[in-house]
Amino acid sequence: MQRIIGMTIATFAFSSISGAPAAAHVGGVEALQQMNIHISIDQGRSRGATIDVTALLAAARGAPAMICSLASHSLQGWGWGGSDAPATPLSAVTTNESDDDDSPVQALPPADLQKLFAGLASDDACVRELSVRLIGRQKAETVDRELVTRLGSSDQSMRTVAALGLGLVEANSAIDPLIRTLRDPAPEVRANSAWALGRLESGRALHPLMDLFSDNVEKVREAAVAAVGHMESTASTAALIRVVKSDPAPSVRRVAAWALGHIESREAVDALGNALAHDADARVREMSAWALGNIEDRGSLSALSAAARNDADDRVRETAVWALGNLEDRSALDVLGAATADRSPYVRGTAAWALGQMDDNGARAPAGLLRLLSDESADVRLKAAWALGQIEDPAALAPIRDALRGEKNDRVRKALIRALMKSGESSQATLTELLSSSDPQVREAAVRGIAGARSFDPWPWPWPRPRPFP
Repeated sequence: MQRIIGMTIATFAFSSISGAPAAAHVGGVEALQQMNIHISIDQGRSRGATIDVTALLAAARGAPAMICSLASHSLQGWGWGGSDAPATPLSAVTTNESDDDDSPVQALPPADLQKLFAGLASDDACVRELSVRLIGRQKAETVDRELVTRLGSSDQSMRTVAALGLGLVEANSAIDPLIRTLRDPAPEVRANSAWALGRLESGRALHPLMDLFSDNVEKVREAAVAAVGHMESTASTAALIRVVKSDPAPSVRRVAAWALGHIESREAVDALGNALAHDADARVREMSAWALGNIEDRGSLSALSAAARNDADDRVRETAVWALGNLEDRSALDVLGAATADRSPYVRGTAAWALGQMDDNGARAPAGLLRLLSDESADVRLKAAWALGQIEDPAALAPIRDALRGEKNDRVRKALIRALMKSGESSQATLTELLSSSDPQVREAAVRGIAGARSFDPWPWPWPRPRPFP
């Protein structure tokens, strides 16, 4: 919802509105309404924008912080992040939404760039925010020198925003200056420098970043751990394990668990299993379960099974069940079968998916999976039908037929037809009923099924909710 609101506001703010550019003293919503900014949009990654920078910065002055924050999210930089930077001019009100739009705007003329660089020194947070976001969508070689110069400023806020800009443009020329600012006295500068180096993924920064794991400021440690995780170096494993075990901040332990899972460190299985079993923070346990599922080591079966059965938090149980499905180990069948009766529909649906992942073709369909065909949640029913199609148990044909007769959801009905065909449906009465259906989608699905089970693959593929980057 926040992303939709932000894009709506950005579209509103950056659309062609008749009238003169807003005067510098006009602020807030009225200023946004008076902005005379022209954007041309092409399709796909070639999309570009022509922006009246003078009008934009004039209208931004005095705008409500939340409106400016949401609008700025349409101006993210390349690759991961932009909205996940540790310190931005509007940090107090920015959301944690990631932005999928990584296409650059058209190159701005030098005069406009100078206005934006001047905007970095503004006493107005909205002006600084929009200035650095627009700078961050330019090519690194056109803005890196100016940003590196400002990284050495005596003004803390200028150094902070310069580090943010260098990360947004992924300026490789700034690696050494950013490494130096990891020792900056201001925590916001250290955090943004760590974040920027994580985007650059330079091995030269690995050990300086690991030195920040003992920083006395939580946001700095969190940014450094995330940056190291993005570098995917196994040399960081031991240090990340120490963070998971002992950092006082749950947010930092959570990011460390993500990093260990991201680099798929088998050496971390015991530490992650211990965190899953004993960490007091549900977010840390959830990410530990995700990490174990991503590592796919059978040594994590016991910890994941215990979490799937007993953890008090729905998201932790769901993620543990997902991880067990990722392991594809049949010894987890009993745990997954029990999870089909979980109180959370997300856990039940993920358990159905996991049972379908077991590569148990021709085996007996678990009773719990069959019960899910009448679950109150359409998503759960869809995943159950998909899983039954994977298992291909002829003994499940009668329950699948019964479910199909009463099913109203189109996607679930198609998945049930797939399950019927893959399980060996050969009843002439059933096939005749499907082929004479008034619903063209049912007829199509029946024809595809009769043509051969492979014609259904890989549809449908109901995927469980993935764990996001912390």
